[in-house]
Amino acid sequence: MLAQRQQFLNPAIFLYYKQPLMLVEGWMQYVWDETGKRYLDGFGGIVTVSVGHCHPEVVAATNRQNETLQHSTTIYLHPNVGAYAQQLASKMPGELKVCYFVNSGSEANDLAMLMARAATGNYDVIALRNAYHGGNASGMALTAHSTWKYNVPHSFGVHHALAPYPYRGPYGYDDPDAGRKYAEDVKSLIDHATPGRVAAFIAESIQGVGGVVEFSPGYLQHAYEHTRAAGGVCIADEVQTGFGRTGTHYWGFETQGVIPDIVTMAKGIGNGCPLAAVVTTPRIARSLVGKIHFNTFGGNPVVAAAGRAVLEVIEREKLQDNARQLGAHLKRGLERLKSRHPIIGDVRGQGLMLGVELVKDRATKEPAGEACAEVLERARALGLLLGKGGLWGQTLRFAPPMCLNRADSDFALEVLDQAFSGL
Repeated sequence: MLAQRQQFLNPAIFLYYKQPLMLVEGWMQYVWDETGKRYLDGFGGIVTVSVGHCHPEVVAATNRQNETLQHSTTIYLHPNVGAYAQQLASKMPGELKVCYFVNSGSEANDLAMLMARAATGNYDVIALRNAYHGGNASGMALTAHSTWKYNVPHSFGVHHALAPYPYRGPYGYDDPDAGRKYAEDVKSLIDHATPGRVAAFIAESIQGVGGVVEFSPGYLQHAYEHTRAAGGVCIADEVQTGFGRTGTHYWGFETQGVIPDIVTMAKGIGNGCPLAAVVTTPRIARSLVGKIHFNTFGGNPVVAAAGRAVLEVIEREKLQDNARQLGAHLKRGLERLKSRHPIIGDVRGQGLMLGVELVKDRATKEPAGEACAEVLERARALGLLLGKGGLWGQTLRFAPPMCLNRADSDFALEVLDQAFSGL
């Protein structure tokens, strides 16, 4: 399989682990490799499997639809699409009631940029340093991670503000006014780099690829105020934080007490199906009227059936509350590990989206990227799959399917304890 991949797939596609892992089966929070070894999936297929691998209700819903009609574009009516849009809109606060279905988070963010520019008549966009918004050209323009970014012309008109990163930024956890101070950089860019031209401010509600960076309290409130005062719209990238993963709220932006003008979502929305969405207000949605607009696969009846099943499973199985309870349990356990292992510099995140940043020295905060990669390898050998992020690959990422149980949580903590002990 490795030789086949090397010959026929793009060489730019990277693999995790020194000895590549091949997964052939999955069930709820577990996956198996070709030898039959079982792993606890602590990364949820890159925060994509929200309710569990091969969840029977999601599988049944897609199977039923596959037997009836597999494909119908947006130029025709289909009952699944409208019903799903209504169901998804019911989960949104305020005037966020108009849904556009697309295929990926990258495409969702691209469409959000189009909407913002059409609605405001402006072009410039403010994103954050340390951000990741997709693998297409426009998503890379918004991304401020050199590891994930090619030199794309779409970067013209994109300005990157200081990330509200309390562990590494100038304003730390001990500064109660840190959110307002970080947001001043957004205002500075509006005043000096984009005077009268700002179309949008976009931010992940918690930075995922950037290393599970949880913003200082109040940051989005102030950043949104500056953006709207200048005539721009506010976009929340919920690709990794949405659908109850933070535990306390259904959407990550709600943890900051704000309501954006546009929300993008993907990954966990379809539990692994190629489904994504942009949800906005009727006023902004009207800005695209007047030109022909459609999407070949957006709202496909099969993926719409999967999306509806995911919403129903989250509700019926109380997975948001499960994320809240087990997230708190895991975070307490990670803090205990921090007290025993000096390589752990910071523990952060909410619900079942947690980050453990590793440093060579707590005083200097020098990133420990090599040690992070080694912990990933050791955890895999012990039966736990994790992710990593951060500019230097120094942060462990834990974002499992939300059907995780208490025994799984304790197992993950035990594995990490052993992995850190051998460093």
